Amino acid sequence: MFPGGGADMQQLLQQAQKMQQDLAAAQEELAQESVQGSAGGGLVTATVTGAGELQGLVIDPKAVDPEDTETLADLVVAAIRDANNAAQDLAQEKLGPLAEGLGGGGMPGLPF
Repeated sequence: MFPGGGADMQQLLQQAQKMQQDLAAAQEELAQESVQGSAGGGLVTATVTGAGELQGLVIDPKAVDPEDTETLADLVVAAIRDANNAAQDLAQEKLGPLAEGLGGGGMPGLPF
């Protein structure tokens, strides 16, 4: 397939293996970091990992109205969405340079 290119192929395989290790390390780092998102001027705050896993949810008692649970539900969804957007930004920051090293344009399965 690559006549006389055995050394080049070996080097390419080593580079790919290093990129894979770098990507795994960056993904592990993302899973260890957390970001927050909020809604309603801070009435609801969600904390997610850099990988997007919900870790915590804080609801200010002022946001709780037994007569209007719909608004509270909307605030919870908005806070989680805001936190997930922050997690995606963090993933882009951490994994973006690795994806560029693989030919740019992002990689299938990555959140950016």
